[in-house]
Amino acid sequence: MTATTMSTGLRARERMPFVWDGVTLGLVAALLLVGLIMVTSASMSIAARELGDPFYFLERQLVFCAVGVGIAWCLTRVPVALWDKYGLPLLWLGLLLLLLVLIPGLGAKINGARRWMRIGPMNFQVSELARVLVLTWLCSYCVRRRDQLEASFAGLGRPVALLGLTACLLLLEPDFGAATVLFATGFAVLFVAGARMRYVLALLLAVAAAFALLAVATPYRMKRLTGFLHPWDDPFNGGFQLTQSLIAIGRGSWFGVGLGSSVQKLFYLPEAHTDFVFAVLAEELGLVGVLGVIALFMALVWRAFRISRMAAQAGLTFQSYIALAFGVWLGLQTVVNIGVNMGVLPTKGLTLPLLSYGRSSLLVSLGWLGVLLRVHHEVRCSSRSAVLRVPGGAR
Repeated sequence: MTATTMSTGLRARERMPFVWDGVTLGLVAALLLVGLIMVTSASMSIAARELGDPFYFLERQLVFCAVGVGIAWCLTRVPVALWDKYGLPLLWLGLLLLLLVLIPGLGAKINGARRWMRIGPMNFQVSELARVLVLTWLCSYCVRRRDQLEASFAGLGRPVALLGLTACLLLLEPDFGAATVLFATGFAVLFVAGARMRYVLALLLAVAAAFALLAVATPYRMKRLTGFLHPWDDPFNGGFQLTQSLIAIGRGSWFGVGLGSSVQKLFYLPEAHTDFVFAVLAEELGLVGVLGVIALFMALVWRAFRISRMAAQAGLTFQSYIALAFGVWLGLQTVVNIGVNMGVLPTKGLTLPLLSYGRSSLLVSLGWLGVLLRVHHEVRCSSRSAVLRVPGGAR
């Protein structure tokens, strides 16, 4: 391959228009539309009673969607290589945010947890952004230190130690659910990047033992982790939220009671438009609606994995890990939220991505989707450039 051919291919690649992924865009648009409908339905009663405006949460969710789409569009213009180049500064930024939110006066304490930082008139949950920044560094580490990661326990121990430090900061907020999802996503990326199975299993057992010890050592956390097993033993106190969620899901039956006709959202089910929007969806749209939403999430996760595989085949290793991390994170958080709503997992303060009301989760999710779309664009451009570099390929 001559220098002239390479230069011609590079210039042609730079002239290529942005290659949008219609599948990802369609799936995200469908989930956002379902989310807007369900947030409106779940929040109208409480918004009318407490704020005097039944569309209060819908209006703000629309604003968050518009801002999130704008952020996603901006990130589609940022070369993914820059995330790799500045992985370490981004890591320090993420850790700094997790430290600052613990400082009284900077971090806002809501419902006993210090997870939010006040930025002007709004509160922002820094753990949402910090987890993305930490995982970005982890993907960069897997590219730069792949030989060490594959060859030695120490190569795996360093990123795991960083994940442990981040998890400790999350637990201080406390945010047990976010720490668990971060660890699981991180281990998935490390395993795919080439870490040896025996090392991964050994560290997984150690981490599981540490989490179990933390749960047993704290009565409050132990009660939260085991309360879901017998919610009907205390249906008006510790098990109230879960029992109301189960009643909502049970009432939905096959086809639901009808959009807007939920009874549980009428001041029975707490956090109906945020963490438990899935229960309202199940009550109003039934099993058919639930399966439809789950299918949309599964398709989006599959698409992220598909883009990751395409990037790996094109030799874009960092881009492949970024897409993989997004897919694993999206799938895990969806499973945890739905599992909590159905009473098969302990109650955790994790939103349902793209559906639940919440500025932090929605903005970060859409921003990360912008990065995923950029990965898809670079994969397509790389494939076209490869064709142009082949003699006769530009015919």
